[in-house]
Parts: sequence; structure tokens; C-alpha cells
Amino acid sequence: MLALRSVSKTFAGPRRLTVLRGLDLEVARGEFVGVMGESGIGKSTLLNLIAGLDRADSGQVVIDGIDLATLEDDALTRLRRERMGFVFQAFHVLPYLTAAQNVALPLALIGVRGREADARVAEMLDSVGMGERGVSMPRELSGGELQRIAIARALIHRPALVLADEPTGNLDAESAAGVMTLLRGQLQAQGATGVLVTHSPAAAAATDRLLTLTADGLRATPMPSSR
Repeated sequence: MLALRSVSKTFAGPRRLTVLRGLDLEVARGEFVGVMGESGIGKSTLLNLIAGLDRADSGQVVIDGIDLATLEDDALTRLRRERMGFVFQAFHVLPYLTAAQNVALPLALIGVRGREADARVAEMLDSVGMGERGVSMPRELSGGELQRIAIARALIHRPALVLADEPTGNLDAESAAGVMTLLRGQLQAQGATGVLVTHSPAAAAATDRLLTLTADGLRATPMPSSR
């Protein structure tokens, strides 16, 4: 479903910084892969390249047989809008919209509105345990609840690929565990592929396969014993 082949990325500046060098990664459809590594090693850069938010200097990033390097910016935007979902550490829930309105945003971007959108939002809110909080404003929700809304928003349009960047970084241990259980369950329910980058061994334990990003590339890593 997802393949990175000999991908390299260097950032220009007073001191040129090569973050990724000759990176290879294969993720099967429906697989949930975790990536750990030291701060600054390039985990977020990896996600940005997969999402098409940044472009590799060399190599290929291929999603469902599509080489992202062959797409113009408009086509990349459509691909992200229709085929990808994103979960972030900082939630990025819009404060002036209700929980339900936040979840509905990806549907509006692909032209799904009205009764169909309302029904899908209600179903998704129920599936993440937030069925009674759709009319709540973000300021009325806890961190764990906000991340549940963020997961619902990431999955509402049934994306093929979900990218999660430190989704438990702002949560206490109990909320973090609940969020990872929820994220894994929702990926499985929809048959979606997931890539998680994290510093947290507890979060990584929710994935199917764990890799560590080093200066020499990705290496297979034993799952944390807490799984």
C-alpha cells in the first residue's frame, strides 16, 4: 500500500542537514506500523514526505501504486483530502466549531454534506465514544476527548492511509492508553493502513510492527514488553 524506495532528504541552509538518506520502507494494506527515534532524527520529515507535504530529493514515495513525484500540487492536495487522515499531538480541533462540526470538515472538503454527512458524523462519534458530545465546544472537552474527536475527524471520510504524529504526547497515561486502543480499533474496523511516529513505548506497543529511525535508516525493533 505504501512504499518508500531509496528516499533521501536534505535541508539547505548555512549548514546543509541530511535528515534521511537512502530510506526504504514497505507497509502492507491494513498494517499499523510504529516508528520511534531520537528527536531531530527525521520522524516528522518522514511523515511529511509520505503525506506529500514535502518532496524527497531523490527516491520514490509510492501510495497505492502512485509515485507522489509524478503529481502536481493540486493532485497531491486531492490525494491528501480523499485518501489520507491525520492525527496530531496538538489535536488541531477548531475552537469555534462544535465537536460534530469539526468531525464533518473532511466530508465537506470532498463534497459530502446534508443528511449523509450528518448520519456519518453521528455514526463516527458513536464509534469513538463521543456520541453524546457532538454539540460540545472544544473548550468543554478534556484532552482525551479532544483526541477522540481528532481521530473521528481523521477517519470520517474512510481514508486508505492514516498518519499519526505523537498523538498521545499531550495526554496522561490513562488517556493515552485509551486513545491508542481506540485508534488501533478504528484502523482495523475500516481496514485502513496506519503509520505512527512516537517517542512513547506505550503508544508504539499498540502497533503491529515497530521500526526505529536512525541515521543509517530504519531497523526492525522488538515490540515493547508492555504490549
